[in-house]
Amino acid sequence: MKIVIAPDSFKGSLGALDVARAIAEGWASVRPGDSLTLIPLADGGEGTLDAVEASVPGARRRDAGPVSGPDGRQTPGAWLLLPDGTAVVELAQMSGIPLMRRLDPLGASTEGLGQVIGSALASGASRLIIGLGGSASTDGAAGALSALGLRSDGTLTAGGGALASLGSLDRSQLRAPPPGGVTLLTDVSAPLLGPTGAAAVFGPQKGASPTEVAELDAALAHFARLLGADLRSADSCGSEVATADRHAADPTRPGMGAAGGAAYGFAAAWGASIEPGAEYLCALTGVPEAVADADLLITGEGRFDATSSTGKLVGTLIGLAGDRGVPVAVIAGQLAVAPVGSDGRALWASGLADVAGSAAAAMADPARWLREAGAAAARAADHSPE
Repeated sequence: MKIVIAPDSFKGSLGALDVARAIAEGWASVRPGDSLTLIPLADGGEGTLDAVEASVPGARRRDAGPVSGPDGRQTPGAWLLLPDGTAVVELAQMSGIPLMRRLDPLGASTEGLGQVIGSALASGASRLIIGLGGSASTDGAAGALSALGLRSDGTLTAGGGALASLGSLDRSQLRAPPPGGVTLLTDVSAPLLGPTGAAAVFGPQKGASPTEVAELDAALAHFARLLGADLRSADSCGSEVATADRHAADPTRPGMGAAGGAAYGFAAAWGASIEPGAEYLCALTGVPEAVADADLLITGEGRFDATSSTGKLVGTLIGLAGDRGVPVAVIAGQLAVAPVGSDGRALWASGLADVAGSAAAAMADPARWLREAGAAAARAADHSPE
């Protein structure tokens, strides 16, 4: 059999490559003669650099030196250079929530993201891919754009809360995007503002109280106005719903609220385009071709739940395999719901928490239980009808 093993990372536990290797070891212990293709993946968030580096021949990791973390402390910066001159940057790598000593919803900044992008541009990157996910901030990419030359009469690097005090923006020193353009990868559909926007939906995850959510939403609306959006009618959050003029990026578009509004900041300042991260990275790493030639696809993530089928990686892979008539097996840290295929039928699935006896036991030694699950998948294949 030809088996493609293409998991996401198990966040807080193992990276996607280590997950794939453990599953492969388990499978090979039962069916050593099978051909195993490992394609570690991500959806634009944590693990994007690792996934692309492991799957794209000739990809090279580049050091950007120490950069400003989301709370102002220094943190290592890195980006990935692809053979065609494209630079891949992962926001979570230098501006992610785990880098915070404590959550600071009003003050966390994306300045380090801009510093890493600047390093890639200085090295001659011809195109830029930015994975947006896991952001600690809600600053509309103001910090990142400041590091790239955007100027103001106020501070752009003090987090989303400070955006409300800005009086004007000066783009005269803003670096130009690379000639091949900028692509933003995200797995969320939130617009910039309002009750389904960046602050309202994701602010609480970053420590924002209801009062701070309203403050951030209003601050993002003000920043969007300075970037050219035409904002008219009041919404239930107390700020404004965005109706952009035809010359500005549209803050109402799905995905503009990604990474605390960073998607909108880059779209408005640089004309960046938004792509579904899972689909884009699957194509970039050759997943469709590999799956089309496979007898089985094994995928997985830390927690499979109702959101897994709404544009996230595992749901995207289930649909991709279903379109090609390839069976799918799902291995997850926890199974909150039962995975089903694109035809509505239940898929073979294994939850490490169930195999190990508890979520704590699974987290204590995830590689062991991934090997167990991989072996179980292979035994199931032995008993499946030809």
